[in-house]
Amino acid sequence: MKATYIKTQIKNVLNISKIVTVHYYEFDKNFFYKGEKHDFWEMVYVDKGKVVASSEKNSINLSQGEIIFHRPNEFHAIRAHQSSPNFFVISFVCNSPIMKYLEKYHGVLDDNLKPFISAIIHESRSTFVLPKNNPELKELKKVSSPLIGGEQMIKTYLEQLLILLIRNILKLEKMQVFLNKQSMESHLIVSIKNYITENIEKPFRISDLCSALGYSKSYLSRIFRLQTGNSIYNFMLEEKINKSKTLIRDGNFNFTEISDKLSFDNPQYFSRVFKRATGMSPTEFKNTLNI
Repeated sequence: MKATYIKTQIKNVLNISKIVTVHYYEFDKNFFYKGEKHDFWEMVYVDKGKVVASSEKNSINLSQGEIIFHRPNEFHAIRAHQSSPNFFVISFVCNSPIMKYLEKYHGVLDDNLKPFISAIIHESRSTFVLPKNNPELKELKKVSSPLIGGEQMIKTYLEQLLILLIRNILKLEKMQVFLNKQSMESHLIVSIKNYITENIEKPFRISDLCSALGYSKSYLSRIFRLQTGNSIYNFMLEEKINKSKTLIRDGNFNFTEISDKLSFDNPQYFSRVFKRATGMSPTEFKNTLNI
């Protein structure tokens, strides 16, 4: 007797029809790409360092582990920010309505999703000729002996990544994003750190930070110490010292200029803070660099 089975039609909520370009860049701290617009999606993932991703309406600082999407026909540009960045870019055609959830999305990529990025890079290198650091690449060409199914693997990994990202976004929406107190406070810690790093060359006033974030000094100071074990002021000084190390390595400014650039009260105070943080004076640190 012949058994009767019901075949379930597979519903594709997200379909990538074409891969346009794939890049893995390793640029120096002076990298700048003036920008472009095109009729397909683009995804940028920062693997190391920091970049500034600009669009028609704003600029967003992205650090290691963060991701951003540019929708079709949206002008976008990118440049290095304070360091020499490594970042991955893939552009693709997808007309699925569900992509609306990624139109303005940027954030930290969950650790469980990062292997998808690695898998896409691996399959892309096994399938296409990918010239190093060529922003002008307009067409993908296959390697002489590509692995079987490479293009489909890239498509599959990318579709899985996007679907899982959208699931996370919908989950947060159901939770009303920061309804949970712990999530809200974790978000505030990131906001405090971002504010300090983005304004690292300016004189630091905690009142300005409070105004920018809309919380009192006592509340921000308390949750920052509880979650980091550090004070906001000490974190700010640590970031200024890290920035001063970069400026010393670059060799474009003397110590007095670096002190002024980072808004220390005077070079002597800068030197004291630097030695307290590193165990070396700025001069001793510079001598270790052989520059």
